[in-house]
Amino acid sequence: MVRGKIQMKRIENATSRQVTFSKRRNGLLKKAYELSVLCDAEVAVIIFSQKGRRYEFASSEIRKTIERYYKYTKETQIDRPGMEQYMQQLKHEMANMVKKIQHIEVSQRKLLGQDLGSCTIEELQEIDGQIDQSLRSIRARKAQLFKEQVDRLKERERLLLEENARLCTTCGEKPLQQSTQRKEAVTNCGHLSNQSSEIETELFIGLPERRCS
Repeated sequence: MVRGKIQMKRIENATSRQVTFSKRRNGLLKKAYELSVLCDAEVAVIIFSQKGRRYEFASSEIRKTIERYYKYTKETQIDRPGMEQYMQQLKHEMANMVKKIQHIEVSQRKLLGQDLGSCTIEELQEIDGQIDQSLRSIRARKAQLFKEQVDRLKERERLLLEENARLCTTCGEKPLQQSTQRKEAVTNCGHLSNQSSEIETELFIGLPERRCS
């Protein structure tokens, strides 16, 4: 059978109230002891019953724990003005940060061509200058990337030529130079074009038998 949820209010029946107090008091003291052992914490618990009887638990001397608590409370009260000033400073910095973010968002929309209706001539000229500067930076970066890519391709070509020369040496053949390879490619293309131009293209009108004779 599922135990029902206990409503948090004063138990009117005195006997039930005393039984509940005894059970929960023992449970609380047990949990305090477990907390002090498992977590190596300094724990002190003081309980006064309705009749004024005292129950307590302390992982060390309870008086020292109470004195430590009072000392901590006084230090907190002394540092409270400094803490409030620090919180005010944080709020001020947060407000400034929000304003900066809003300004950046407005500038970004204007650079994208939005919300330009309220801009003056000077603001539009400033935006135009910023865009022009951005384009120059982008083109410079693009040219640099193209140059790096060309350099990598040239280096790859050099390595392939060296590998070709090594293979030709291994096979006992004379390695072809780059210029020679290109020249042969051009010569082959020219030779193919000459062959195609030497094909006979005679036009004959008449019956097939006469042509064969």
